[in-house]
Amino acid sequence: MIDKKATIQAHAKSDKDTGSTAVQVALLSARINNLGAHLAENKKDKHGQRGLQLMNGQRRRLLKYLERTNYDEYIALTDQLKIRRGQRIVR
Repeated sequence: MIDKKATIQAHAKSDKDTGSTAVQVALLSARINNLGAHLAENKKDKHGQRGLQLMNGQRRRLLKYLERTNYDEYIALTDQLKIRRGQRIVR
């Protein structure tokens, strides 16, 4: 089970920040890790696998937005959460 309040406090920019991109990515990462552990034990849980794919896609879109808008924060967040990042696409 994830400790939502602790995760929000660890990644919030201010006391009332609960919905910034960094907080959303951190919460999704915690849920993804939790579900990944569940799926390691329950390999036939196809509905859980679909949920994991949806959460990974949502996190990927949020990280793409963060990379586009605030690259330094993106680097810091991916390092802190130990998320692999692809090559930066410069347009």
